[in-house]
Amino acid sequence: MTSTASDLPPELRAVVEPTAMRLVLDRRGSTVWEVQTNKGRLAVKLGYPAGPQHGYTALAPAREATVLHGLGRTDVSYGTWDRGTWNVQPWWDGDDLWRLWEPFRATETAAEAPDYSTAASCARALDDLHAHGWVHGDVQPAHFVIGAQTRLIDLALARGGDVPSLYDFPFPGCLVHYEAPEIARSVLATGTATPTPASDVYALGASLLISATGKRVVPYADDAEREVQRQAVVDGERRDFALPGVFGETVTAMLCHDPAQRPTVAEVCEVLEAASLA
Repeated sequence: MTSTASDLPPELRAVVEPTAMRLVLDRRGSTVWEVQTNKGRLAVKLGYPAGPQHGYTALAPAREATVLHGLGRTDVSYGTWDRGTWNVQPWWDGDDLWRLWEPFRATETAAEAPDYSTAASCARALDDLHAHGWVHGDVQPAHFVIGAQTRLIDLALARGGDVPSLYDFPFPGCLVHYEAPEIARSVLATGTATPTPASDVYALGASLLISATGKRVVPYADDAEREVQRQAVVDGERRDFALPGVFGETVTAMLCHDPAQRPTVAEVCEVLEAASLA
């Protein structure tokens, strides 16, 4: 079993010079801290191999940093340590979409009043990424930070520009709850896939659905193997879910099994922004 990285390595501590630290995320292959420094708060990500078949997680922080550099960000640094790579970037205040929409999941009728302005801001953040020539590849509720503005984070799997070969790796798929059928099909067949704007739209629709209702698009056992989950997505069986009005119509269109029939994220923005003003 691969152990987690339980602390920042000394060379990274020397870079950020923390005055206080809070562990935010500790999962196989990645740890994330909120770090207070004399120059402000930082998000610090540390990657290491999640297992023999998941060595790419060690490269993910550096890969994300190079993507952010490709998007013109100059406030992100990265480097290596003896088990992988790290990056350091500004800390963004806000709640993620899942936490922010908890009240919608609190009662049976909560989804009758979707928060169009928040949904529109998430769509706009994704549209901005697409406008810069990148697809995210890992859209999920936890990756929208909604504060003074809505930010789309965690771009380690993004595709669309040059990434140094030293830190690059084939797209491994993402969390199956948000994986479009064509992505799941390709990962099952070849072990990798090519995320597209259409697969990002599907993932955004799945994120809006689960955040508003607590329901995944496709029914499968929580403890099912990834292959079983992906096959269920490919097979196309859907849960019954009823979302009201324009919100329901838009999410249903975003979750269309055929990627060619999904709206673009720009079209989603237009609809949700108009609904937020109605």
